[in-house]
Amino acid sequence: MYAMLVDDVNKKCLYYRSTLQKSLRSDPDIGTVEAAKGVGEELVKAAMNLSIDEITSYDRNGCVRGERVKAFEIALSQHGFLPR
Repeated sequence: MYAMLVDDVNKKCLYYRSTLQKSLRSDPDIGTVEAAKGVGEELVKAAMNLSIDEITSYDRNGCVRGERVKAFEIALSQHGFLPR
């Protein structure tokens, strides 16, 4: 799973994270669902640090809403970034 915060006006990537990055998966026992939740939580922290208080576009790129996507969306919605 990949997550990005993109400033479309200035055409800049403000944040990028993936469940495949070793820094997130340093604990060998962490599963893909927990990693996806961690990506969502880190995206929220990055958005708050950048004073972003809303996400105007969210795209799953056609991916099925499986357990990883649900965990990611729950992490975002707990902070008001996605409707519940």
